[in-house]
Amino acid sequence: MELRHFRYFLAVARHRNFSRAAEQLGIAPPTLSRQIQDMENSLGTRLFIRRQREVSLTEAGAALLIEAEATVRQFEFAQRNAQRAGRGEIGHIELGYVASALYCGLLQRQMQGFSQAFPDVSVNVRECAMATLANAVADGRYDIGYIRSPMTLPDGVEAVRLDSEGFVLALPQDSWLLGLKAIGCEHLQNETFILPEQISGTLHVAAQGGYAPRLGPQPGGLVAVVALVSLGQGVAVVPASMVGHVSLPGVVYRTIQGCEASSWLSLIHRRFEQAPAVVRYLEHIKQSVAVVPSRPGA
Repeated sequence: MELRHFRYFLAVARHRNFSRAAEQLGIAPPTLSRQIQDMENSLGTRLFIRRQREVSLTEAGAALLIEAEATVRQFEFAQRNAQRAGRGEIGHIELGYVASALYCGLLQRQMQGFSQAFPDVSVNVRECAMATLANAVADGRYDIGYIRSPMTLPDGVEAVRLDSEGFVLALPQDSWLLGLKAIGCEHLQNETFILPEQISGTLHVAAQGGYAPRLGPQPGGLVAVVALVSLGQGVAVVPASMVGHVSLPGVVYRTIQGCEASSWLSLIHRRFEQAPAVVRYLEHIKQSVAVVPSRPGA
């Protein structure tokens, strides 16, 4: 027997009439009758008691009815799931991010919007060091990643440009700089700069001030950077979104007068991504932003 035999059997069982069942199935009544006879011959038992105007189930037919309904239902479920997976409506995504994607609220907004639109796609979200995230996407450990640009991307990885923001200065609460009415790039010439993972802001401030920066440690994530500032190890040029979101004792944030530097968050992905759920995520994000694909400097 094949699945079509179950469909034929269920149609006759529901309508209790070969002609009406055949009409629903779009086949001729004699053809349907032969198919049911083939089932009965294969099983070695009668499934229907045939009368002039209607049919009824035998005990064997009643027993088969439950299993036939379950079989057809499971088959249809499998079909729908395969179709949904092909459309990216179900599946799994491995997502890596840098902490600043959370501080500005971008990651929360985009993930919430995607989860509402595609609730059956599971997303495993993990914070990752920016220095390793792009390569992790390239080699398949992550499907997509949120990084702070600009940065050089490996071959085969592209970026969707997202929100941009300026920089602020994080400095110890006893810094002499707090006595100034306005802190300019030139005032930081003799300061030690604690370096975040994205150092473009630091380099821009030094270039705008006309000096080579005195580089301190690069401890990793932004919280670790601000922690060293709180311990009096130096100052740091950090994304403006940290103000009001990362507050440590002994740290004060100030604007940098005349600083034009900015950075932006990027969503990175493999250039020829084929996983439907990942493609669906990318399409969802691209619909809400002006897409500027970029490489190698995302």
